[in-house]
Amino acid sequence: MKIVTDGTLRVASMASGVVALSLCSLSSALAKPPVVSIQSLLEEMVSYDSVARWPDPAYTCKQASSYDRGTVAPDKPGWFANSDQNQFIRTETNQGRTEKVMMDADGPGCIVRFWLTTGGNKKGSLRFYFDGATEPALAFPAYDLLSGDLKIGPPLAQPHPGYQPNGNGGNNFYLPIPYAKHCKVTWDEGSDGARYYQINYRTYAEGARVETYTGAALDAARPTVERVNSALPAPPDKPQGRILAKEMELTAGGKYLLKLPPGPAAVRRLELRVPADPLASAQLALRSLVLQMTCDGENTVWCPVSDFFGSGVGLNKVANWYRSVDLDGTMVCRWVMPYKKNAQLTLVNLAAQSLKFSLNATVSPWSWDERSMHFHAVWHHEADLKTPPLRDWNFVTLTGRGVYVGDTLALFNPVATWYGEGDEKIFVDGEAFPSHIGTGTEDYYGYSYAPKPAHNTPFCGEPRIDQQMTQGHNTSTRTRNLDGIPFQHSLQFDMELISWVPTTLIYAATTYWYAFPGIVSNVPPQPDAAALPIAVVPGAVLPAVVAAPVPRKPGAIECEGMTVVAKSAGLSATPQAMQPFGAERWSGGAQLLVAASAIGDFVEIEWPAPDDKPRKLLLYATRAVDYGELRFTVNGKAISAKFDGYADSVQPAPVIDLGVIKPGEGKYKLRVEVVGANPAAQNAKYYFGLDGVVMEKPAAASGTP
Repeated sequence: MKIVTDGTLRVASMASGVVALSLCSLSSALAKPPVVSIQSLLEEMVSYDSVARWPDPAYTCKQASSYDRGTVAPDKPGWFANSDQNQFIRTETNQGRTEKVMMDADGPGCIVRFWLTTGGNKKGSLRFYFDGATEPALAFPAYDLLSGDLKIGPPLAQPHPGYQPNGNGGNNFYLPIPYAKHCKVTWDEGSDGARYYQINYRTYAEGARVETYTGAALDAARPTVERVNSALPAPPDKPQGRILAKEMELTAGGKYLLKLPPGPAAVRRLELRVPADPLASAQLALRSLVLQMTCDGENTVWCPVSDFFGSGVGLNKVANWYRSVDLDGTMVCRWVMPYKKNAQLTLVNLAAQSLKFSLNATVSPWSWDERSMHFHAVWHHEADLKTPPLRDWNFVTLTGRGVYVGDTLALFNPVATWYGEGDEKIFVDGEAFPSHIGTGTEDYYGYSYAPKPAHNTPFCGEPRIDQQMTQGHNTSTRTRNLDGIPFQHSLQFDMELISWVPTTLIYAATTYWYAFPGIVSNVPPQPDAAALPIAVVPGAVLPAVVAAPVPRKPGAIECEGMTVVAKSAGLSATPQAMQPFGAERWSGGAQLLVAASAIGDFVEIEWPAPDDKPRKLLLYATRAVDYGELRFTVNGKAISAKFDGYADSVQPAPVIDLGVIKPGEGKYKLRVEVVGANPAAQNAKYYFGLDGVVMEKPAAASGTP
C-alpha cells in the first residue's frame, strides 16, 4: 500500500493477512461451539468478531470480591467503607478444614478473571469445588494463582508489578474455568495477612451446555493455551480488507470526513499516525484532535484520539489486545466496528494550530444478523474534583441493550499522593446494589499496592504515571475479552473518589461498549473540555518539598532527604508534601512516606555524623489512621522505644527518643520496621511517615566539670 501526500484518497486492497494463529481456532466467530469449554472460551478470547455480536449462549457477568461489607446502600452509613480485605461470604468446615468462601455461584457458568493480592505471608490453600463435589477439582497451595504446578504462564497467568512469590503482591488469572452446575471457591488460611480478591464470572442462560473444568480438559486444551499466550502479546495486525488511506495537514478548527464503503461491512483496523513530540503543545494537539464515528445514522464515537487509543494525555506506550500506541506516533485500534448500511469517520481539530496526520482504515464485509451490534466510545471529562468529600464519580450511564467492554481513565493529580482508594460500582439493569463492586482503583485496573511504575499487559495496564507518588498525569486502562458485561436495559458505571490526602483532581474517562441501535449515553460531546490547556505541575516534580517556605526544625536532618540504603522488595518510600495537613507542623513541610503493606516491611536510612562522639538521637515522625506500629534499630542496636503510629487524623507524633548512640564509620543507620497495627487502624494499616532526626550532645554526667 502507498500513502499519498497530496491530500487525495487512495484505496488499496490487501489480498490476505498472514496471521501466525489458526483462523479456525483463534479468530472465526462463524462456527458456534456446541459446548462451552476451556477450548471454546480460549477461542472466544482471541476472536475480534465475537465481542461485536450479542453473546450466544447468553450470559450475565458478575463479580465476587472482598469489598467492605459495611457498604450496604447509598443512603446508609458505610457506603464508602474501605476495609476491602479479609471479607468473605461465610466460613465453613470441609473435611475438618476451616475454609472461607470467596465465591458461591450456581451454573452453568465460568470464571473469566481472577484478581488477587496480599500484603503478607501467602501460606494456605485456594480450592475450587465444582458441581457440588466435596473434593476440590483445582487447588493452589498458597494465596497465589502462580503457585502450584498448573504452569499456565503469562499473560493468562500474569504477576502484578512488584510481585514476590514469597512476599506481598498478587496476580491476574485469565484462564477460563467453566462449570456446569455450581462453583465454590474457598481460602484455607495458613498464616495471616491482608487478603484481597475479585472474581469475575459468567452465568449462562438455563440450558446452556457447559463442560466443567477438569485436569484432563485443561491438558487437552494445552496447545490452545500456548497459542493464546503467544498471540495475546502480539496481536495479528494485518487483517484482510480494503485499506482506505489519507495523509494531510488539518488546519485549526478543520474537519476531515472519511466515508466508508457501503455495508454490511466492518472496520477491522484503524490506524492514526501523528508527529511524535513530547512537548505540551503536542499533548494538547492530541487531546484536541477528536475522532467521531457515525454508523447507520447513529453517532457512535466521540473521543479525543489519545484517549480513544488508551494513551490518555500525550503519547504513552500501550500494548493491549485491542489497542496499541507507539512512541513514534502510531496509534492502532483493533476493535471491530460493524455497520449495516453506511458509516463515516470524522477527525475534528479543536486546537489553535494545524496538525499533520495519516489515517488508515481497513474495511471488510460483515455478515449482519440479529446479534450484530455497533461499537461505541465516549469521553467524560470533569475538572475541579475536590476529594474529600467522598463521592461516586460517574464514568457513564447507558440506557439500552449492549455489552460493556472496557475503559480508559486519564487523570491529573496536583498532589504527590495516591488518589485511587475508591472502588468501582457497576449497576446492571437497574439493580439496587452493584453486581460489580471492587477493592480499589488499581485493583480494577489489574495491579495492586499502588503506586506502581508504568506497565502494559494485553488486558490492562498503566501507560502513564508522571511521578512515583502519582503527582501529575496518570493513565490506567482495561479491556474485557471474556469479562464483558451484557446489559438488557441499562448500565451505570461509577468510581469512588477517595485519596490518601485532600487533592483536586481532573478525571477523564473513556468508555467502550457494543450496543444495538437506540442506545442512549448520558455523556454528551465535550469540545470545550477537549480544547482546554493541558494541566501541569508548576516547578519541580515535588514543588511542595523543594520550594516550600516552611522552616526546618533547628538542627533537623530531613528524612525525606536521607539516603534509603535498604528496604523491603517493592516497597515505596518517597517524599510527601504535607501542605494539606498544615505543613508548618512538619520540618521542611514534608516527610518520607513509606507505603508498607505487611508486618516485617522495613526501610533503612542513613545520614552522616558530625564527628565520632555519641549523640542523643531524637526522631520526629507522623501518626495517621492507617499508620502501623514500629520498632527501631540504630547501627545494629535494637532500641527499646516502641511506637504506635495510629491516630484518628494526620498529625505529628510526640518526639521519639532513640537514646545516646555512637556513630559507626562516620554515620548513623536507622532501620524502621513494621511490627503490628493498632486495632483501630484502618485501610492500609502499616504505613509510616518519618519527618526528621535531631542530634543533640548528651547531657554531662553528674560530677563532670
